[in-house]
Amino acid sequence: MRGRICLAGVTVLLVAGCGTEPAERVAVPRGAPVVVDVPAASSGGACLLLDFGVVEQHTGERFDVAASSARDDTRTCVLRAERALLPELALIVTDTSIGVADFTADVQPDGARKVSRLGQVAYRRTGAATKGHGPVAEVGWLAAGDRLAVLRWTLPKGAERAAADELAGKLVALAGTVDTRAL
Repeated sequence: MRGRICLAGVTVLLVAGCGTEPAERVAVPRGAPVVVDVPAASSGGACLLLDFGVVEQHTGERFDVAASSARDDTRTCVLRAERALLPELALIVTDTSIGVADFTADVQPDGARKVSRLGQVAYRRTGAATKGHGPVAEVGWLAAGDRLAVLRWTLPKGAERAAADELAGKLVALAGTVDTRAL
């Protein structure tokens, strides 16, 4: 699946191929928006590890906007639907030298449930709604390649805590598709 970018004010679009034929010119009316599908990975950063179609397959939610950021040894990716701020899916990947014991003692939140068969060690948890958003579902794991990874889903205001609990399970399955070594 791919996201979309809207380009306005384009007057001529050149479509070039690898063949010997000259590029085809396609006229686009001035001011008319042009919608171009792009993959989440085109945003770079941790978005290289996510695919809109895979996220939809695991969660049932369709996202089509991706943004990434990087600072020091941490890369992030945030996915949203074009016309909504929430729900939002964030992936945070940080290089680390911690081991299983340190992860369990220092990273895993109190009250989180242990997850088996995900990375070296993993947890899942849900958080309560706050003034600005609904409940949160989160999965964190110590991944291959000395990476700490967290998937966090923020629901819109008014969503039930049960929805976050259900999503936490879906995030565990989605996390299993994230190969942090690809960064």
